[in-house]
Amino acid sequence: MHSIQAVDTLFRRATLVDGSGAQRRIADVAVLGDRIVAIGDLAGLPAKEAIDANGRVLAPGFIDAHTHDDGYLLVHPEMEPKVSQGITTVVTGNCGISVAPLVTEDPPQPLDLMGPAELFRFAAFADWLDALRAAPANVNVVPLLGHSTLRVKVMRDLGREATPEEVASMRLEVDQAMQAGAFGVSTGTFYPPAAAATEAEITAVCEPVSRYGGVYSTHLRDETDDIVPSMEEALRIGQALGCRIVFSHHKVAGKRNHGRSIETLGILERASRLQPLCLDCHPYPATSTMLRLDRVRQSSRTMITWSKGYPEAGGRDFDELMRTLGLDEDALLARLRPAAAIYFIMDEADVERIASFPLTIFGSDGLPFDPRPHPRQWGTFPRILGRLVREAGLMTLEQAIHKMSGLAAAQYGLEARGLVATGYFADLVLFDAQRVRDTATFEDPIRLSEGIDGVWVNGRRVWDETRVLPAFPGQVLERQAKPPTHRFQHSTS
Repeated sequence: MHSIQAVDTLFRRATLVDGSGAQRRIADVAVLGDRIVAIGDLAGLPAKEAIDANGRVLAPGFIDAHTHDDGYLLVHPEMEPKVSQGITTVVTGNCGISVAPLVTEDPPQPLDLMGPAELFRFAAFADWLDALRAAPANVNVVPLLGHSTLRVKVMRDLGREATPEEVASMRLEVDQAMQAGAFGVSTGTFYPPAAAATEAEITAVCEPVSRYGGVYSTHLRDETDDIVPSMEEALRIGQALGCRIVFSHHKVAGKRNHGRSIETLGILERASRLQPLCLDCHPYPATSTMLRLDRVRQSSRTMITWSKGYPEAGGRDFDELMRTLGLDEDALLARLRPAAAIYFIMDEADVERIASFPLTIFGSDGLPFDPRPHPRQWGTFPRILGRLVREAGLMTLEQAIHKMSGLAAAQYGLEARGLVATGYFADLVLFDAQRVRDTATFEDPIRLSEGIDGVWVNGRRVWDETRVLPAFPGQVLERQAKPPTHRFQHSTS
């Protein structure tokens, strides 16, 4: 009857949304070891565990395309903030900052956003990957190398362009990291450690990315008034390297720029016909990073998440602190720093337009060690499913799942991931489409989402309705030998 004698897990009568963008269908799904081995009508197939999925959606595990979980994976390998959302794979090392390769007791901002200084203990990128492999987490990892981290390692003076010798040193680090398993390099020229880096420096440092078929991910130099020239710079770098560009947390920030996503998405749509690219975003009108006055002045509200200079500031608004302490902006910044903040800087219509764009994938961009994190760290993916899909109808469930899984896997060149398909790895999420929602708020951000019933990584269960299961089946994923160079067509289902 069945060629398979018995399976480990059998999902019966699931509403299957397979990640391809195809219409949902009712099907049984069988898992043996770490793979999906059969899909269809599997009545009578023996299984060690049978799960009645009737009325619930079974989908590929979600791929969090933008995280800063590099160190969190080692300290908190259960990864509760992520598996509780249905996330089975995280992309690390974004915005130019990665914990490796750097040994320092005093990481400059924004590297300190990654967590405690003792995380910066890996002299080589390969050493950090070895540590992840030796102590696996509950999620898979797609590792990126941070350009700002390289500058901090190689350069004594970060306020200038790198010399030819420094460029050569950084390029060697990129080559070694790509050999060790990095998927590509990220930059963050918005931030002080890399603000003086020129286009020529970045292109030269990232040259090995081109040879290894990696990606170039970028936190643009400016996401406010000068967003268009910043995008054009990134497109030129991607073109020079001949590699895929990932536009990180795409946004148009600042009150003067609200509505400009029409312009920026038009640029990206036209560019995508000529070179491979994608963008990631999260579904909130606020962002979070180190405390900077330029950001404060562009935002309708600024909320302090932590401050070493004045710890009592955590959770309070910048304007309220100015009044209470009787300080102007500059004096308050000096009093608080180093510090981080949440900035209400985007327009909801822009956020929705960007999320709906065919080449957009999703990333939480949370700062996991923040004592009062942005709610995106705990709520991004259920918020998309509950708010953008079910309530607002901005996209179908099939389109949203495609962005969270199949499209993200294709953009990063992940082999046998991102779809519920025979032979693929069993990264799966079972959820209630009518009930799924985020509960994390800006005032109370560390809260579990609702409606995520089960999560499996490489065939092992890591989430059971309200509790994390410490199975630790995650893998450091490997690049495809020849990643796809075609533009991934978005399904219109």
